[in-house]
Amino acid sequence: MLRALRDCGWNNYSLFLRPDGLLIGYLETSNFEQALAGMKRLDVNAQWQKEMAPLFLSDNDCDPDQCMVPIEEVFHLSSV
Repeated sequence: MLRALRDCGWNNYSLFLRPDGLLIGYLETSNFEQALAGMKRLDVNAQWQKEMAPLFLSDNDCDPDQCMVPIEEVFHLSSV
């Protein structure tokens, strides 16, 4: 799975979990739609989706990784 993510262009991928169960993912990629489409084609991702499905709630009828919504960065503090 880790190799598949890298091969599909997922970089600096992190998951954050709050005590109440809210999971937030962060990733960097040059093409978000292409990165999602690449993973959707892979068997390892289909297996991951099947195994993890009970842990995700969604208002939409889609796999967790296909329900992600990109958000715009509005501030960044860089260390210099």
